[in-house]
Order: sequence, then C-alpha cells, then structure tokens
Amino acid sequence: QVQLVESGGGFVQAGGSLRLSCAASGLAFFRYSLGWFRQAPGKERDFVAGIGWNSGSTGYADSQKGRFTISRDNAKNTVYLQMNSLKPDGTDVYYCAAGATFSYGRRRDDYNYWGQGTQVTVSS
Repeated sequence: QVQLVESGGGFVQAGGSLRLSCAASGLAFFRYSLGWFRQAPGKERDFVAGIGWNSGSTGYADSQKGRFTISRDNAKNTVYLQMNSLKPDGTDVYYCAAGATFSYGRRRDDYNYWGQGTQVTVSS
C-alpha cells in the first residue's frame, strides 16, 4: 500500500520560512517524480513545484520562483519543500504527490499518488 505523509506545516508570519516534508512508503521511490501542490477551499489544486527522478530536473510555479526549493532524498524516501519569504497568499493546504514518470509534471493527472495534505497559514 502506497502512503505519502506530509509534515512541517503550521503558522508563520509573513516573511518567515517553513520546510515541508513528505515521507513515502510502499513504492520504488527513486523511480517516481514528485510534486507539491496547494489548494484553498473551493478552489483548484495548483502546481507549486516538481522534481524528476535524479533531482536534475526541477520546476516551479512562477509565483514561487526564487522563494521555494524542492529537493529529494532517495535514501530516506522523502521529498522536501523549503519555503522562504512566505506571503499571506501562501495560506493553503499543501499536498505532495508521486508520479510514475521520469520527469515531473505540472498537472494533477501527471501524478498517481497523493498525500493527505498539511495546512500552511501565513499571517500578515
């Protein structure tokens, strides 16, 4: 059974930082691309960042470029999202996802497995 478990969310003031983690089990982690998405109540789930098999390929939504960094540790079956200079509009539930492809995708349909999400709240 595949499980993705996010952690690291919480409350932070605008300008602060958080590091999200997502621990995976039940899959050949190194053979999956990984992504982070965010979703507000009643809205679409939007792409935040993605990383391919070998960490050589990464990508970000335009609004996160330069502030967020995605990374993976295949030995620990974990993907991370370092979020710096957080803004109040960054308040959302953040989800990690795993896709059985070499390169990351930017669409929900590019991913096969999803975590339950972790809440990030940025106060102004």
